Amino acid sequence: IEKKKEEGAGVELGQRLKPYILRRRKADVLKELPPITDILHEVRFSEEEMLRYGLLRKQVHEKLFTYAGKRDNKLEILAEITRLRRFCCHPRLVFPDAPHECSKIDAFLDLAEELAENGHRALVFSQFVDFLALVCEQLEERRLSYEYLDGSVPKAHRQRRVDAFQSGSAPLFLISLKAGGFGLNLTAADYVIHLDPWWNPAVEAQAT
Repeated sequence: IEKKKEEGAGVELGQRLKPYILRRRKADVLKELPPITDILHEVRFSEEEMLRYGLLRKQVHEKLFTYAGKRDNKLEILAEITRLRRFCCHPRLVFPDAPHECSKIDAFLDLAEELAENGHRALVFSQFVDFLALVCEQLEERRLSYEYLDGSVPKAHRQRRVDAFQSGSAPLFLISLKAGGFGLNLTAADYVIHLDPWWNPAVEAQAT
């Protein structure tokens, strides 16, 4: 196939291998996929969240900038940026004594209720498992049913939860981005919600 450029041999090889290949490329299913509409939903901090975020920024600045100048430890810088990103999900992920109220979760719950009331179903992704746990608490308070999946879920239970969502058990499926970005075939949802942007846009796109 490579040396003689025989197209017929390539087609025959593809047909022989097809029964053993369990993946589908985007090109194979593109015509089956509906067009994607991207909506960026901006959530603003409450006044108290803004004050705490200002305090966190000051802490980060004092840690990364000394009298001798800027520190060059890239891992330390990345860790501090991650703290800022986690705060933007929920202040309690950085300050355990922070109130339960959270602007981002409130905005998500309003959206989730609206989707459920109108018969829609959504996959909900986050890169932070502890943030998903806080979201689950609030969903249970509002009596909104959901399925849940992260990397700690055993393989047997994982497929069971996928099958339950596919069969209509709940309007929401909460998934950690690392656990759900690959190897899942979820077609029952018509919305995908990313609660926080991922460092690698390709991983986010794969999950979507």
